Amino acid sequence: MNFRMRSFGLFCVGSAALLLTAALFAQTNRSSQSTSLPSIGHPASAEEIKQEDITVLPNGQGLPDGSGTPEQGEAIYKAKCAACHGENGEGKPPTGVQLVGGIGTLATPKPVKTIGSYWPYATSVWDYIHRSMPYAEPGTLSADETYAVTAFLLFKNGIISHDETMNKDTLPKVRMPNRDGFISDTRPDVHDSSSAVSKANQ
Repeated sequence: MNFRMRSFGLFCVGSAALLLTAALFAQTNRSSQSTSLPSIGHPASAEEIKQEDITVLPNGQGLPDGSGTPEQGEAIYKAKCAACHGENGEGKPPTGVQLVGGIGTLATPKPVKTIGSYWPYATSVWDYIHRSMPYAEPGTLSADETYAVTAFLLFKNGIISHDETMNKDTLPKVRMPNRDGFISDTRPDVHDSSSAVSKANQ
């Protein structure tokens, strides 16, 4: 009986020691992981939030103040966009897609989708550029710079003339070649978005 009791006691002590060792190892491992993780990102500043807190509808609602011309946009484009999209928007696959040309090709066996041939609203071009470009520094273009780059691309696609100025009043009035190439989604669960698009067409 004593032998069995001693064996049971040693078993309990050994088990407790093993569990304690495992717990200490797990805690040490967690501490090591928490201190070795890289520091990623930073709290967004008020200016950064303001830069991104913009919702632009097809009819231009939400566009900020500012303006830009094709001439102004050319210099910005060549400095911040041409490396990926080519000097004249011809594209550099797979780095950057083609932005210019393709108008009239969508119904052919080899459609070319660009800003000029595919996008239905010039305001959406502004919104996308402002949110997502340049690729390595998204959201860094000011409103004026975005208007200018948008104007340059519209001009290169033959949609506006070289002397036109794009701003929150003129940009929504630009009629894109493929404006009528899209059909509004009239399903009940997306009724609101369809209404916004319908109003933009008016």
